[in-house]
Parts: sequence; C-alpha cells; structure tokens
Amino acid sequence: MVGVDLDELLHVALGAADISRRTLRGESGVSLTSVTQKSDRDFASNLDFTVERELRAYLRERTPEFGFLGEEEGSGTADGGRPDLSPTDPGADDRPFWALDPVDGTSNLIHGVPMCGTSLGLVHRRRPVLGVVDLPFLDERYHAARGGGAFLNGEPIHCGTATSLDRAFVAVGDFATGAAATRQNPLRLAMVEGLAHRVERIRMLGSAATDLAWTAAGRLDACVLLSNKPWDMAAGVIIAREAGAEVVDIDGSPHDLDSLRTIAVTPAVRDELLGLLAAAGVDH
Repeated sequence: MVGVDLDELLHVALGAADISRRTLRGESGVSLTSVTQKSDRDFASNLDFTVERELRAYLRERTPEFGFLGEEEGSGTADGGRPDLSPTDPGADDRPFWALDPVDGTSNLIHGVPMCGTSLGLVHRRRPVLGVVDLPFLDERYHAARGGGAFLNGEPIHCGTATSLDRAFVAVGDFATGAAATRQNPLRLAMVEGLAHRVERIRMLGSAATDLAWTAAGRLDACVLLSNKPWDMAAGVIIAREAGAEVVDIDGSPHDLDSLRTIAVTPAVRDELLGLLAAAGVDH
C-alpha cells in the first residue's frame, strides 16, 4: 500500500466504530426490533443491517477507492448501485477492501449477552493491515495498524504469557449450524475433548472478534476458530498479531484470507497446541 497513510485510515475506521457504537447502544434512535432467520439457527437482526448500511456509506464517502465486503449484504450496495469490489473479484489482491461484521455475535446480542460488537478490518493482498473491534456493551475498543502495536481503549496490550497448555485459557468457536452441522460438529467435539484433557479451561464466547481481541489482551492464551470468514477475522487477526500473538492456519503457516482455520496463540504454546489439534483430527 505504497503512499497510503495507515494512521489516517485508522482514524477513518475509529470513526466508523463511533457510528456503530451509537447505533448498537440505541443512542441514534434505532433499537433491536426484529430478527431474521438466515438459515438453521443462524440469525440477523435489524441492527446488523442498519450498522452495515451506515458504515458502508461512511466508508464509501471517505475511501471511495477501496472495496467493501459486509457479512449481511456482501459487496453490493443497498441502493442498487454499482457493487463494490469483493475479495473474489479479479484484481482484488491489489485493491484494499474493508471487511465488516456489523454485529459479531448476533445471537449474543439477541439474548442480551454483552460479548458482541462490530469488527472492521482493512485487507490488502490477502492479509489485514489494520482493524478495529468495538464491544460497546463492555465499553471496550481494540485497534491496531500494521507495525504500530495493539491497543485497548488507547492503552497498549500484549498477548498472554502461558508457557504450557495446562496453564492456558483457550477459547473455541461456536458449533456449526445448518446443513453441514452433522458433518462438522464431530470434529469440533473431538477438538473440545482433546483440549479438555490438557488446558486449564475452555471458553466459548460466541464471538470470533471477541476471541481474537481477548487473546490480544492476554485474557485468553489462545483461540481456535475452525472457519475463516474475512468479516469475522480480519480486524481481530491484525490486533492479535500486533499484540505479539502468532496467528496461523492449522498447518502452522501464517494466517491469511485463504487459510482454512484461524488460530491465535501466545508463541510459547503454539507448537503444543497445534500438536494437540492434529492429534484430535483438526489437520485439514
């Protein structure tokens, strides 16, 4: 991104987080009024759509040269105009794009669980270069830009210091829903069983962005997410990396947009964790 000022772009992303926080807290006159079922046990609220449309418009105005990918409405525009570039389009590797999950942890939001919020990352050449995770109901905002460190509410953060799995707090992603659940969940159960015999505690927070941000802050020593959607991962991945965590695919290679899995871990327990996951069958 020659000639691009990441500090200026981070300021744009933080402004977007201000908008989403006001909306999710009900300060902009919008409240949770409806829930749409997208598929088996997978939901979106009216707030998901509202935040995504607000932030798409805000980002298009300030960075019209960038693409945009949102969880709810993809790369298209709400008003039927020209779709923005998505990461699967030709030339996407050369054109940065914003990856947005307007409400990461929608089920938590619907049920009044505060581990939910907005995840906004800027991706270039298959890797995030900056990100903001805003958890409005916990009054926590995480941010990072490549080479600049990671921060929680403006204060520097660093990943955990566990040196063995038996002293590690490890978060795992949600179980699968929908048509693929019967095929995918046995692998998740095997993974949880393997972890249960080795780590200090397992946690399931219901929000990938929170998992990654809390790993960055040292509250978790690792998180294991058996998926890799740009809107879920982009912001948290760069925040965890800038806090000193290693973020890798299941084979230990550096995580990027093409990875199969998303694993963030304090460096001292990386190899032990990957070995355990391989033994549990999480190797593809």
